[in-house]
Amino acid sequence: MQKVYDRIKRVSNTNATVLIHGESGTGKELAARALHKMSQRHLNNFVAINCGAIPENLAEAELFGAEKGAFTGATERKIGKIEAANGGTLFLDEIGELPILLQAKLLRFLQENVIVRLGSNEEIQIDARVIAATHRDIPELISSNEFREDLYYRLNVVPLTMPALRERKEDIPRLFEHFIQKFETQYKSKAPQLTTEQKRAIYDYPWPGNVRELSNRIERFVLLGDAEELSFNSNSTHKIDVTSGFEIPPMGWFGMSLKKTYYSNL
Repeated sequence: MQKVYDRIKRVSNTNATVLIHGESGTGKELAARALHKMSQRHLNNFVAINCGAIPENLAEAELFGAEKGAFTGATERKIGKIEAANGGTLFLDEIGELPILLQAKLLRFLQENVIVRLGSNEEIQIDARVIAATHRDIPELISSNEFREDLYYRLNVVPLTMPALRERKEDIPRLFEHFIQKFETQYKSKAPQLTTEQKRAIYDYPWPGNVRELSNRIERFVLLGDAEELSFNSNSTHKIDVTSGFEIPPMGWFGMSLKKTYYSNL
């Protein structure tokens, strides 16, 4: 993780586009927020949009905005996410899911710093830093004609890879203690003590859902007070939900000693 911290610190106060790679649950949005908070744009908006979570027929209006009457149901002017990020940072999560037809418009914005709302011919100048993230293999998407190669190179000025939790096991004990304290405070409940063997099992588990899975497991453990929630028996009937979000305050990424501050403020 030290390489990640160093790169975030080095490029945070620039306008370079950053493409964050990593499995689901590794903290890609947290890294994006850290880049924003450590930049000169930190007093302005951080605007996030999940490119895979909006219907394709609404994606253009969500990103670029729309004028009143631009489409059925457009009863008033809509400000898009790009325009809302003017002066700040635009975070395009799951960029690999962006419809191919919109990729050309996004590329033009990155090249010219202008947008045109749906239903309008007026160009609007925008000053926003763009950070994108994906868990997909973009070169593979390019090969299958699902992603524009020119857009990839425009986004991938500074690549940043968030390692999976199994690749940074030294973080597990500190993350475990952080989430225990967080959920004990949230639920006003004391978690049962774990045996050495149980702690070793937590450390050795590969955590396919990464930090998100760790957070969800510990939340359930604290809430129910049942150590079985941290059982990793292959015959376990517990289903792990790794789709819901978790929150780690991004302030922990700042300061002279980024790594130390990160852990002390999670």
